[in-house]
Amino acid sequence: QVQLVESGGGLVQAGGSLRLSCAASGRTFSSYAMGWFRQAPGKEREFVAAISWSGGSTYYADSVKGRFTISRDNAKNTVYLQMNSLKPEDTAVYYCAADSAVEPGTVVATREAYDYWGQGTQVTVSS
Repeated sequence: QVQLVESGGGLVQAGGSLRLSCAASGRTFSSYAMGWFRQAPGKEREFVAAISWSGGSTYYADSVKGRFTISRDNAKNTVYLQMNSLKPEDTAVYYCAADSAVEPGTVVATREAYDYWGQGTQVTVSS
C-alpha cells in the first residue's frame, strides 16, 4: 500500500515554470514505476510522463516533450515534474500515480495500469 500526496501547483503566466512534487508513503517506493497524469475540465485524464524504478528510463507525452522533466529521489520517496515553458493548454489538475506490478526499467503510460493515485494539484496557466 502506498499513499501519494502532490504539491507545487499554482497559478503561473504562460512561459513560466512550476515544479510539482509527489511524496509517497511506504517502504517500497523504489520498486514502483511512477507517472504523472493531468485532467482538464470536461476532458479525460491523460498521460503526461512516466519514470521507471531507478529513474533510468523516462517517457513523455508528445505534448510535453522537451518542456517537462520527470525525476525521482528514492531516498526521499518523492517524484517530481519540472514544467517549463508552460502554455495555457497545460492548465489541469495534475495527478501522480504508482504502479507496483512492473519489471525494473519499465515505464508505464497506461492510466489503467496504475494502482495508486494522489488527490491532485491544480495548475493554472494564464495567457
